Amino acid sequence: MPLPHDEAFKKLLETFFQEFIELFFPELDSMLDYSETRFLMQELLVDIVGEEARELDLLLEIRYKGLDGYILIHLEPQSYRDTRFHERMFIYFSRLFERYRKEHKLIIPIAIFTSDEIREEQDTLEMVIPEHQILRFQFLKVELRKQNWRRFIDSDNAVAAALLAKMGYTTREARDVRREFLRMFMKLKTRLDQGRLALVMSVADLYFKPDRAQDEEIIKELMIQYPEEGEAIMELMPAWKRWGYEEGIAEGIEQGIEKGIEQGIEQGIEKGQAEIIRKLLLHGFTPEEVSKAVELPVEKIKKLM
Repeated sequence: MPLPHDEAFKKLLETFFQEFIELFFPELDSMLDYSETRFLMQELLVDIVGEEARELDLLLEIRYKGLDGYILIHLEPQSYRDTRFHERMFIYFSRLFERYRKEHKLIIPIAIFTSDEIREEQDTLEMVIPEHQILRFQFLKVELRKQNWRRFIDSDNAVAAALLAKMGYTTREARDVRREFLRMFMKLKTRLDQGRLALVMSVADLYFKPDRAQDEEIIKELMIQYPEEGEAIMELMPAWKRWGYEEGIAEGIEQGIEKGIEQGIEQGIEKGQAEIIRKLLLHGFTPEEVSKAVELPVEKIKKLM
């Protein structure tokens, strides 16, 4: 069982915040000094409309070049339809402004819509009277389903790879998306440690609909194209691990290609598994979260610790 969606998505944004801004907001990216970034503790804000307390998903402090000072950026993923979401974003903004206006000159709210539906999400709250605008609040937004996946396949951005399957594509393009994700993953492997690679793979696995026969074809292609790297892909792919690829191919990758992927890669996975678990723990995952990601009993994770 993979990590819960909201938890995994939050980890992705925390780990790859700079890559997220670079990918979707290049103008804002040019104004930020990432060397001075600090994630703040979760803010508990009271929604006066819904009369309930809510926690902000992510709030961070970062230096903004244009003001020569620190600003706040609020990131709020939204996975379901909510006709009053724009009001909620305004309430969050108001509470943050009330609390931080003396220390921070600017607050930037960003919503990330992850719904499977393609729709125009409302990002503005207005109040007007004739000849006068009382209020116009507008937050930044990313609507993933409106992004054309082909725009990102030549990118070496970890967020682009992790979210590729959440972008817009047709049923006929599904196999191409799957293969391009794995190709992007191979590029990332040259510059990311195993913990970050495992996070990218775990998030991507939430969005792909695995097809065993199709994946067997793709992995054969990739193992021929990247004979030294094919094992690393399978070590980190939860969907393939569920299908039991870890139960064979003791002779290694080359013999595995000849004998068939169904036999598994038990020896390769056993070698790398402990290291992957260690990296995930170092990157802030709890033993329970790691247990879900790699599908091992939590007791075994604690023993490996």
